[in-house]
Amino acid sequence: MLYNENKWSDWFDFNAKTISEIPQTAGVYMMHISMKILYIGGSENIKIAIQHNTNQCVSRATRVRYMQTSSFEKITDELIKDYQSRHEGRLPQCME
Repeated sequence: MLYNENKWSDWFDFNAKTISEIPQTAGVYMMHISMKILYIGGSENIKIAIQHNTNQCVSRATRVRYMQTSSFEKITDELIKDYQSRHEGRLPQCME
């Protein structure tokens, strides 16, 4: 898959300090709680997308990771399809 060519960040605690250090660049991101993916997203500016995500479900996330890529739309779609293939067609909890 295309996203294997890119490098993910480590998983970071989801808090204001971490968000302040995320680059303002195109990319994809994932958020989880207790090792369960809550949200998969992509944006032209991942920092702003994460900062302005108003989904109450996402506010429960404890960890976040991201990948910088200009192909964020395609990679986001691939990540979601991969997730669904491993979870009986379901979307991550905060995306249902």
